[in-house]
Amino acid sequence: MTQSLLEIAGVTVSAAHYIDGERVASGDTFENFSPIDGRSLGFIHEAGGEEVDAAVAAAAHAFPAWAALGAGGRKPYLDRFAAEIGKRTDAFCVLESNDAGVLLSRMRHGVVPRAMQNLQWFAEHALTLQDRTLDTVQAHHRVRHDPAGVVAVITPWNSPLMLSTWKIGPALAAGNTVVLKAPEWAPLTSSLLADCAQAAGLPRGVFNLLQGSGANTGAKLVGDPRLARVSFTGSVATAKRIAQAAGANLVPCSLELGGKSPFIVLADADIDSAAATGALMYRNAGQVCLAGTRFLVHQAIAQRFIEAMRGYVEALNIGDPREEGTEVGPIIHARQLERVEGFVERALARGATALWGGQAHPYGKLYFAPTMLTNLRQSDEIVQQEVFGPVLTLQTFSTDDEAVELANGTDYGLGGVCYGAAEHATSVAERVRTGFIWINSFGIRDLAAPFGGIKRSGIGREGGDWSFEFFCDVKDIILPKQPFRASFSHR
Repeated sequence: MTQSLLEIAGVTVSAAHYIDGERVASGDTFENFSPIDGRSLGFIHEAGGEEVDAAVAAAAHAFPAWAALGAGGRKPYLDRFAAEIGKRTDAFCVLESNDAGVLLSRMRHGVVPRAMQNLQWFAEHALTLQDRTLDTVQAHHRVRHDPAGVVAVITPWNSPLMLSTWKIGPALAAGNTVVLKAPEWAPLTSSLLADCAQAAGLPRGVFNLLQGSGANTGAKLVGDPRLARVSFTGSVATAKRIAQAAGANLVPCSLELGGKSPFIVLADADIDSAAATGALMYRNAGQVCLAGTRFLVHQAIAQRFIEAMRGYVEALNIGDPREEGTEVGPIIHARQLERVEGFVERALARGATALWGGQAHPYGKLYFAPTMLTNLRQSDEIVQQEVFGPVLTLQTFSTDDEAVELANGTDYGLGGVCYGAAEHATSVAERVRTGFIWINSFGIRDLAAPFGGIKRSGIGREGGDWSFEFFCDVKDIILPKQPFRASFSHR
């Protein structure tokens, strides 16, 4: 079929799927809109059962040869894949900024370099995982990390390029083949990623791309019994449906889900530093799973902290994410804006107070003012549920025990932040039930370190060896040290 091409701010990108090394159009389409000004970015092809079947079949067919290359044989492909992303830096910046409202400056200086690193680092790290040995009294053990097979990767709309490569990198490096399901509200950089895979010379079927809704395309994909793994980042509600569908075929799932992370400010904290970091929680319009959204501040310093953070928030530049200097852009979609507004309206109706914000921002239709709500109960919906917008809450405490109790008092456990004297903050952080927590800092990440949450924030870990533990089948080859003679004993 003839591929459909879209023109976005001078960048040409395909609206079709990428299956078995070729662009494939489908009869059904959906319209894609920019969150910046609501303009249409064109019609995207939606995969149905036929396209899903073809993509999984292509990946299954390509798997034996790709797996047989070994980590050393796959590394050059992934290095070229990363290089092709780098060659298209400007295009990725333009597309994701227009499509998802991500700051263009953040794309250029953070996301694109990280996307390249995701492929390069895991390709290199895979070389260290081959044929580990374990010597015991009875035998020599050779432990292998064998590729599992066809992997379905499903990513969210808040950071499509970074999160796609974060999963694709280790999946491909381990020797699996991939079917990527692009996020419905921001599919364009995933399509450009397919161009990079093709230009890098990845063999046909090793990387495939499907576009469409979760309810249609995603549901058909995760229910396919030919899959060996499903890796998903997104909401708890969607994860439950994915786990149920994959579980019917006993397909393991890695689920990185929502957050309602605490941002603890102890009495001995550097107030100005904590307040400046606090303002970072509004980046990407608060659409960041790992942000600290529940501020827990010692009552002795609460007023000083509030005034310090207010100054930083008032200085934030809210506007067009394509312009240099913009620090807060739009919410991704009208449905997401409605969700954010609903949370705030219900909280205010129940007696919450807005320290700042609390309403739409005049810059544009999908803009919401950075907001901080206080006068809250721990049981309040807005304290307990993920908003995923530029809305934070503030509660006070008087003792460390109270701070820990409040921090642990939700069903989520992704990340956290704790500001205070280093030893004091560390002692508090050790008691907070999360997958990770930053001390006097935020956003420090290393690809070798584990990432993931507990409770409703997910299952499994990504990063370093943890990614390969998921994407591989671990096999032990056992050679006895003494001649083995089979015998039956009735004693």
